Amino acid sequence: MNVALAQSASQGTRVLSYAGALLETMDAALARHTNVFIMGQGVDDFKGIFGSTTGLAEKHGAKRVFDVPLMEEGMTGIAIGAALAGDYPITTHIRADFSFLAMNQILNLAAKYRYMFGGLMSCPMLIRIVVGRSWGQGAQHSQSPQATFAHFPGLTVVMPSSSQAILDMYPAIIARHPGPVISIEHRLLYNLDFTVSDTGKHVPLGSYVAREGTDVTVVATSVMVLEALRAAQYVHDKAGVSAEIIDLNSISHPDWDLVAASVRRTGRLVVADTSWLEYGVAAEVCRQLVVRDPRLLKQPPSLLGMAPAPCPTAKSLEDIYYPSQHETVDAILTQVTGAGHGIPLPVERSMTEGYKRFRGPF
Repeated sequence: MNVALAQSASQGTRVLSYAGALLETMDAALARHTNVFIMGQGVDDFKGIFGSTTGLAEKHGAKRVFDVPLMEEGMTGIAIGAALAGDYPITTHIRADFSFLAMNQILNLAAKYRYMFGGLMSCPMLIRIVVGRSWGQGAQHSQSPQATFAHFPGLTVVMPSSSQAILDMYPAIIARHPGPVISIEHRLLYNLDFTVSDTGKHVPLGSYVAREGTDVTVVATSVMVLEALRAAQYVHDKAGVSAEIIDLNSISHPDWDLVAASVRRTGRLVVADTSWLEYGVAAEVCRQLVVRDPRLLKQPPSLLGMAPAPCPTAKSLEDIYYPSQHETVDAILTQVTGAGHGIPLPVERSMTEGYKRFRGPF
């Protein structure tokens, strides 16, 4: 499936932004399911969580789409109670860091109800969390805690990298998934346009191959899938290198057999995540492969993620804190041709240079 940025829409497809896909799915959920409601700081604001809930309060009423005070733990507790009573709450955190204030509710209650009561009680709910970089968010507003959530049994964690992923996964999650789902959405994706289709092959809840290749496997999450796709095209054009891109998509329930089969063919691995490498998604990918077959890799893998420090506020430092297209291309080429490959690298050094600049919610 093509998850690259939209160029044009062909017959049977349309161009839809990431925020537009979120708005469509939120609107449809409210229209189709009378037990669905949305709450969170700013959901009824005129900017509506980067455009993903704009106008929904006016359309569906303030009892179903409503703002809340600064009370993340209390809000989540209300959502859990509503879910246990038969409603379907959708909560939003405009910064991933704000969800830390609700960790007791999420990790100690929502994730465990189904287990503690032998499946007699379940807690179906969707928790939308925004992560990512841009415009000097700093140390307390730039964290990407997907590995933390995925560590706890009972939670399903997804990281949709395109509008198509939103359109395919969210309705299925809201209609049928029995437990709490954490969906981690990246800030840099909201204003991007994608070509989507309402028919044909759809994005699964697990992992899938975003681009086929033979020389190296790149396992990526969220916006790093787009970075990997751009890098794959670059190394193909400049050096004839064929990179296979796997969108991990659900980091709590990925298709490890798919990943292992790809690495078995290529023998080389790059992992590109949106968070820290230590005890994170990249480490888990490596663990899963080594446990399955320690002979899969021909050489040590290349790992891309945030620098092991809190995020700096200054843009000049932020630009080198996150992996760039320069580093992504270099990692792929190094895996295939060695460190002294001598192939010119992209001059682009900051991730935001390759995307529409994030405009901010306020």
